[in-house]
Amino acid sequence: MNLVRLIEEAAQKFAENEAMICGNQRVNYNQLNCSVNAVAYLLQQSGIKKGDKVAVMLPNIPEFVYCYFATVKLGAVVVPLNTFSTAYELSYLLENSDAKALITFEGARKRYEEIKDRLSSCKKCITVDAQDPEAPFKKALAGGPFSNPAIPVDPADPAAMIYTSGLTGKPLGAVLTHHNLYSQSPLINELANITAQDKGLSIIPLFHAFGATTNMISTIRTGCNVVMLDRFTMDTIFSVIAREKISYLLAVPRLFLGMMFFEGAAKYDVRSLSVCVTGGAPMPADFFPVFEKQFGVKLLEGYGLTEAAPVCSFTRVGMAQKPGSIGTAIPGMVIKIVDDNGRELPRGEIGEVIVRGGNVMQGYYKDEKATASVIKDGWLYTGDLGKMDADDYIFLTGRKKRMIITSGFNVYPREVENVLNQHPAVQASRVVAKEDLMRGEIVKAEIVKKEGAQADDKEIMKHCRIYLSPYKVPREVEFVTKIAE
Repeated sequence: MNLVRLIEEAAQKFAENEAMICGNQRVNYNQLNCSVNAVAYLLQQSGIKKGDKVAVMLPNIPEFVYCYFATVKLGAVVVPLNTFSTAYELSYLLENSDAKALITFEGARKRYEEIKDRLSSCKKCITVDAQDPEAPFKKALAGGPFSNPAIPVDPADPAAMIYTSGLTGKPLGAVLTHHNLYSQSPLINELANITAQDKGLSIIPLFHAFGATTNMISTIRTGCNVVMLDRFTMDTIFSVIAREKISYLLAVPRLFLGMMFFEGAAKYDVRSLSVCVTGGAPMPADFFPVFEKQFGVKLLEGYGLTEAAPVCSFTRVGMAQKPGSIGTAIPGMVIKIVDDNGRELPRGEIGEVIVRGGNVMQGYYKDEKATASVIKDGWLYTGDLGKMDADDYIFLTGRKKRMIITSGFNVYPREVENVLNQHPAVQASRVVAKEDLMRGEIVKAEIVKKEGAQADDKEIMKHCRIYLSPYKVPREVEFVTKIAE
C-alpha cells in the first residue's frame, strides 16, 4: 500500500465525514481529496515530476495536508520544514535536500527571498495565503482539476524526507518510503481504540514526524476528524476541547503538564476526552496518576524517533501501565536491548535500544556514512539506553549519544556549539542538557570568553537566534574559565 491509496480510499469510505476543522474552515474527506488533486496539478504544471523534492514550510492548517499529499501523489518527495527555520537553516535545508520548490506562507517568504540567489535548485516559491484571487494556489483550489493525477507509485518509493539534527552538527534528511509511513497508519485505531466517530485536537506541528503520523496519516486512515491549531494558549486548548467535544489528544509532555497546572481548568467541561497520548519526550512517571485523576482520562505513552516514522513502542488501551515504561513494541516491530558489540542482553540489563520493522527509514539522504552508523544488518540503532522486563515492557534509562530533547524536539549540541563558536567573543563552548519540569530538558551553553571580550548572555542568545530555530537557542548561558572534558 502507499499514501496515494490511503487518501483515495478515505475519500471514498468517509466522503461526507469531516476531516479537518481550522478556524471557520470545515473540510470533509471528499473535499480534502479534491483539494489535494488540485494542488498536485498545480505542482505538475510548475515542473514537479516523480522523484523531485518539494519543501513544505507551513503551520498546522489544511493547506499543509493538501501540499503533503499532492506531492506524494506525483511520486515526488515531500520535505516538511520547521516554520521557525531561520534563513541560515533554510538555505542549508533547501540545498541539501535538492528541493525544486518551496511551498510556504507570506510571513516566511522574506526568508526565502534573502537566500534564493544562492540556491542551486530551489528556484520556485509558492505561497498558500496570497490575497490575490488570481494567485496560483488560490486559483488551483478554486478551479481544479480535481481528479487524481494517477502517477504510478510503488510502496518502496520515497515519500517524505524529514530532517533530524545530526551528530556532526548538520541536520540529516531521514528518507521514509510510502511503506514506512503507511505501516504507521493503523496506530491510533489499533493502539488507542480511536474510530471514525472520534474527534482529535491537532497541536503537534505537522512538520514533526510524530505530528504527521498521528494527527494526519493515521487520522486519514481511521476517518476521524481533527481540529487544527497552530498557536494557542491553555484557555484556547480547554475551550476547543469543551466546544468541539474533543475525544482524544496527542501531544508532548509539556502540554499535559501545562493542563495539570492550569488554574482555569476547572471552569471547562472536558468530559468528552476519552484518551490522551504523550510522546516526543519522557513524561515524569509520577504525573500519570495525577493527570488521570484530575481529568478522568487515560494517559498513554509512546516512544519513537524520526528514523522510524516515528513510533516504535506504545502503552495500549487496556494494557497494564508500569511507571516509567514506554510500553511494548508496536505490531510489526521488534525491539532488542544490546551491548556495545550488538549482542542481545538478558532481561533487566541496560544497553542500547535497537529496533527493526517496516517503518525503519531507507537511510539518510546523501550520507552513506551516517546511515551505516545507525542501520546495521537491518536494525536501527537508536542511541537510547534502556532495559526490557520479563513482560517485554521497555524502560529508557539515558542516551548513548549527545542529544537534548526539549518539548519534543531533538537538539544535537554540536550544531549549537558550531553557531556559538562563530561569535567573536567565544573562545570555546559546550552545550549540555538541563532538566526542566515543563520542557523535559532545556539547552544550556557553557562559554569561555576570549580575553577582553565583553559579551553577556543576552548578546549570545541574540546571536544564536539569527542562525537557529527558537527551540535550539540556549535558555541559559554560563560563562566559565574552562570547558570540562
